[in-house]
Amino acid sequence: MSATAPYAGPSPIRRPLAAAALLAALVSLVFGLLLAGAGPASAHAALTGSDPADGAVVDTAPKEVTLSFSEAIAVGDDSIRVLDPSGKRADTQAEPKDLSEGSTVRYGVALHSGLPDGTYTVAWQAISADSHPISGAFTFSIGAPSDTTVALPSQEVGGGPVGVVYDIARYAAYGGFVLLVGGSAFVLICWQRGATALPMQRLVVRGWLTLTAATLVMLLLRNPYTGSGKFADAFDLAGLQSVLDTKPGAALVSRLLLLGAAALFIAVLFGTYARREDEREKKDLTFGLAVGGGVVAAGIAATWAMSEHASTGIQASIAMPVDVLHLLAVAAWLGGLASLLVALYRTPDIDSAAVRRFSAVAFSSVVVLAATGIYQSWRQVGSWSALTGTRYGQLLILKVALIAVLLAVAWFSRRWTGRLTDPAVASAEAPGDAAEKEAAEPEAVTEDVDPERAAQLARQRAALTATKKKRIRDADPQRSGLRRSVLAEAAVAVVLLAVTTMLTSTEPGRTEEEAAGGTPSASAPAAGGPVNLKMPFDTGGQNGKGTVRIDIEPGRTGSNDLHVWIDGSDGKPMDVPELKLALTLESKDIGPLPVLPDRLAEGHWSASAVQIPMAGDWKIDVTVRTSDIDQVTIDKNAKIG
Repeated sequence: MSATAPYAGPSPIRRPLAAAALLAALVSLVFGLLLAGAGPASAHAALTGSDPADGAVVDTAPKEVTLSFSEAIAVGDDSIRVLDPSGKRADTQAEPKDLSEGSTVRYGVALHSGLPDGTYTVAWQAISADSHPISGAFTFSIGAPSDTTVALPSQEVGGGPVGVVYDIARYAAYGGFVLLVGGSAFVLICWQRGATALPMQRLVVRGWLTLTAATLVMLLLRNPYTGSGKFADAFDLAGLQSVLDTKPGAALVSRLLLLGAAALFIAVLFGTYARREDEREKKDLTFGLAVGGGVVAAGIAATWAMSEHASTGIQASIAMPVDVLHLLAVAAWLGGLASLLVALYRTPDIDSAAVRRFSAVAFSSVVVLAATGIYQSWRQVGSWSALTGTRYGQLLILKVALIAVLLAVAWFSRRWTGRLTDPAVASAEAPGDAAEKEAAEPEAVTEDVDPERAAQLARQRAALTATKKKRIRDADPQRSGLRRSVLAEAAVAVVLLAVTTMLTSTEPGRTEEEAAGGTPSASAPAAGGPVNLKMPFDTGGQNGKGTVRIDIEPGRTGSNDLHVWIDGSDGKPMDVPELKLALTLESKDIGPLPVLPDRLAEGHWSASAVQIPMAGDWKIDVTVRTSDIDQVTIDKNAKIG
């Protein structure tokens, strides 16, 4: 039933039009993916370079080790460890220093002085901006390579038994979300009488229970999943607190709160709403449930969007609502498909109108999936080579192929839908049904009977009722054919949902290619010399006058160290609440390149590894804020390179 158009009679014109619409949606999806431009997208951080580089041999011991990444990461005290040949720590064990500048993400750790020659191991682990743990290790040598007792870790962070359980919970969470949202939408939009059907109630409630349990497991395992890999650390209160301070932790807690609201929605849907008889009152309640349930469903979907691939990279403000729409469309389609399957197999009275209404919902969902899928693929793949040469791209091709199979099976379901008759008609056409009932049903008992006998009679009546319901369900051969085709759709949908979940935890193709290619070699730096600037400022407030002094060394293209001193009107060092710099090469339309220096001492700020891409007359803007409301931006040009 997946992408079928609403049935409007056996018109020979509408059927080709519906088929053409389905084909157009599929072709748009496939070609949109394949022809996506190579625009920069970012997600699932990867190591793009290091200094010293992997396998490098340096003549003298470096003062620090720096690592560059493809996107922002979260680091802790031991995120970067440098071990000497004997396995002892060669770094100062301080928290990694953020050396990022502009779009370049770089972290470094200082090394002890006087390190002996030999091979050193750098082991690192961090949390990507899309919530996934990443880790790795490499070696470099001082003087000459040597034997080392340090073994490179064979298992990446996020693996092992904890990783397996965490991944199972992730799959279960997506499945629970699909059943909860899709089942509720099916009842409200397609089959309102289904609110009284016990099988439909069980489906939605089980979806809620699955999503809630999976979310709790993910919250408890988040600390060991991104760290030690030990189940015992799931109950470490300090670790749990640190998880709550992160974006993924906040998303999981928000999901639990929203699931509380979803529980209230379920209670009303299968309680008050199911018992409501007055049509006008039921219509008003339907509207209220649709609005409230839609808000809750969008909120739950947003807990994924705010913490995974959509939350990082270009156009995140667009990508997150697009991701929410994508998830809601998946739930409406696949969750509705599961609901239809349950209704066809477990209830005798779903009518053809409900099936056709789901047909329209499913078609709309596929259109939304096509549009949002094209946009998401453009962000995450970006090139032909990434589409075919990376795991993410290959999974994406598999996903498109599964959608094609699902749509093909849905076309057969649509044909059965067109021939579908309602249960009342099937019951009326069942031969000898009344006679069988009269002959088989036990006579009513008017006198007092033994309780055991009464219970036996009740069981007989229940068995007869169940047999009759099954006969009604099976009386219509079109309904039997529809059940088989929907069952085939559901089987494909389960595989499709699994592949979709795998995509959310797989490094996007664009990022994988970037990491594999490494950081391109920088061009030879142009000759230059240190740059020294002096700029007076006045923010207009009390104690708002002073002088900014800037030193840029070596003052040429490539990496530079920048120091800023601020002196008050009395010539003494002056602290300010905020200091920002930006570099612009107006002749080449480069910049402004932001620089956020770190405070070293009173009136002294510095920034390392400031990248200046080419020589020229650079304008240096300095913003100084001396109070909550008093600030000024001053600028001066300097020849660099």
